[in-house]
Amino acid sequence: MDLATILGLGENALQLGLISSLTVLALFLSYSMLNVCDLSTDGCFTLGATVGAVVAIAGHPLLSIPAAMAAGMLSGFVTAFLQTKMGINSLLAGIIVNTGLYSVNIAVMGNSSLLNMNRTKTVFTMLKDALANTPFAKNYVLIISFIAVAVIVIFLSFFLKTKLGLAIRATGNNPDMVRSSSINPVFTTIVGLCISNSFTALSGCLLAQSQKSVNIDIGTGMLTIALASLLIGGIFLGKGKIPLRAVGVVLGSIIFRIIYTIALRFDMPAYMLKLVSSVIVIIAISAPYFKSKLPALKRKMQLKRGKEAL
Repeated sequence: MDLATILGLGENALQLGLISSLTVLALFLSYSMLNVCDLSTDGCFTLGATVGAVVAIAGHPLLSIPAAMAAGMLSGFVTAFLQTKMGINSLLAGIIVNTGLYSVNIAVMGNSSLLNMNRTKTVFTMLKDALANTPFAKNYVLIISFIAVAVIVIFLSFFLKTKLGLAIRATGNNPDMVRSSSINPVFTTIVGLCISNSFTALSGCLLAQSQKSVNIDIGTGMLTIALASLLIGGIFLGKGKIPLRAVGVVLGSIIFRIIYTIALRFDMPAYMLKLVSSVIVIIAISAPYFKSKLPALKRKMQLKRGKEAL
């Protein structure tokens, strides 16, 4: 494998990592801040991809991004409404919405399971044309992905410090205290899930337009990937201020994609990649536990050596 191949694989992993990190940032808001495990992520990701693709194919590439995010917000609203107004468990609400979105996505795609965008003008092709004959002509995907991630990270850094943002964080920490403080946890939950799902839909929209196609299974496994990336990011930058933690989330997504790329280079069958994702999640979740047990294990080994010396 030559240097050019390695750099190409690294750039591809970086691009996918940045696009996927938008979904991880969505999970950062809903799971880490709001303490709601939203299982509609896979369906919402596909919804953003399909809506964005349909709008772009209709000749409105710039409009595809806000349209996809609006569709994601609607998905988040339905999920939040089911659990706050209809008394449905948050996990079950996510499953219900995710199941229903499969049919919705097929309908959005015109009763088809695949949309081809090879001849469609997208935000990526627009930037590619704008950067023609410049040193950055080949980096248009990376540039748009970086800009999108930077905007969302900056937004979260400021939003979570506002009164509403602090109320959302308080709802995740202690909803009973929030109620006693005259803050409506129903409202904060709805707002939090609407915003987080808009990030997920944006991620799906950008991925579909970058790969110039969308199929009904494009979002399958995104929840597992996002969770693994979130936990990996937490290991490196899991503490500190919100901007630092958000950057850690993005870093975790990139690291996950690099691991994925390495697995592919070992000619691993495609069906094994889901197992790789599961293993990464297990390692990321169990790492803090084993880290906490490490001092006790060291003391035990020292005592054992001391007895053997005697």
